[in-house]
Amino acid sequence: MAARPARARIRTYAASGVDLAGRARALPELLRAARYTAPASHGRVVEAPGHYAGIVRLDGATIAITTDTVGTKVLLAEALGRWEEVGEDAVAINVNDLASVGARPTAIVDTILCGVADPAVFRGIGRGMRRGLAKARCALVGGETALVAEIVRGLDLGATAVGFFPPRRAPILGQSIRAGDRIVGLPSSGLHANGLTLARRLLAASSVRLDRPRPGGRRPLGRELLAPTRTYSAAIDAVADLPGVVGLAHVSGGGVRNLTRLSRAVRFVLDAWPEPPGLFPWLQGLGGLSVREMFGTFNMGIGFLVVVRPKAEARVREALARAGAPDAIAVGHVERGRGVELPAHGLTFRDYA
Repeated sequence: MAARPARARIRTYAASGVDLAGRARALPELLRAARYTAPASHGRVVEAPGHYAGIVRLDGATIAITTDTVGTKVLLAEALGRWEEVGEDAVAINVNDLASVGARPTAIVDTILCGVADPAVFRGIGRGMRRGLAKARCALVGGETALVAEIVRGLDLGATAVGFFPPRRAPILGQSIRAGDRIVGLPSSGLHANGLTLARRLLAASSVRLDRPRPGGRRPLGRELLAPTRTYSAAIDAVADLPGVVGLAHVSGGGVRNLTRLSRAVRFVLDAWPEPPGLFPWLQGLGGLSVREMFGTFNMGIGFLVVVRPKAEARVREALARAGAPDAIAVGHVERGRGVELPAHGLTFRDYA
C-alpha cells in the first residue's frame, strides 16, 4: 500500500532540524577564532578552503586528513538492531572525502560516544568497519570510546582518516577546471549517510513501516535506507595519476552543490544526470518535497563525480571500470559562469551553503 503524504509540513532539510545555513554562518566564527599558523618545522599547510580534507606538506611527504560521523543514521541502525552497515559507513564517508583531493587512504581512527558500551553493538560496528577497511585498503590504528551518558543518550559514531599522496601525485583541488571539461558520475548505493534526518522525519510523519518494502521496493524499507555508503577510494586512486583528471567530488551532504567546492569560477552543467532510483522519487512524493530540496540534500543516485579533460574521458572511464566501477557514466560538462545547473529541472545552485 502506498504511503500517505506526510501529515507534518516537513518539506525542507532545515524544517527537519538540520540548519545548513546556520552552520554556514557559525563555522566562519570558529575558523576565525581558531586561526593559528604553526611553525614551518611542523609542516606546511596546503591552502584548500572549503575542501573535503585538510592537507599538510611534511619533509618528503604530503598527507591529507578528514573527519566525519554517520550522523542520525545510527538511530535507524538502533531501530533495526543492525550495526554493521553504519560501521562500514564510518570508514566509507571518510575515505571518500580523502579520495576527493586525490589522497590514498592509509589509516583510520574511530570515535564512539555512548552512555553504555554494548558488546553486541560494538561487535556489529567492528564487522562493518572491517568490510569498509578492506574495500578502502587501509587500517584501523586506534580510536576513542567515550562513555558520556550525560551528553549522549544513544550512540554517536564517527572516524578520522589519514591519507597520503604517492610520489609525483599532487593534490587534485579543481583549480585547473575550465569550460569544456567533462563530468563523469559514479552511482550511489542509496542515501549513503546524508539526509537521514529529513528521511526519518518524513517516514515518522506518514507512519511508514520499516519492515515492509516501499511501493516498487524489493526489500524492507529499513534495509534499503540502511544500505552502507559505497566506497569509491580504490576506483579514484586508480585514476588520480592519469593526465586530464582535474576535479573530484564526493556527493555527500549538500547534494550536487558539492561541486562548487571545487571551483567558483565555472558552471557545472549536469545535463545528462540519470533518472534517480526509485527510493528518491518515493521520498520526494512522501513529503511533497521540491526538486530543489531533493538535489540540494540527497545524492540523487550519483555518489561521486570526476571532472576530466574531454580527451581523457574514455581512458578515465576504462580505468574506473578495471578498478571496480564499470557503471561510471557521463553526467555533464563545464561551462563559463558559476554554480551548478540542472537544465532538465530548471535548477541553479550558486554556492555550497
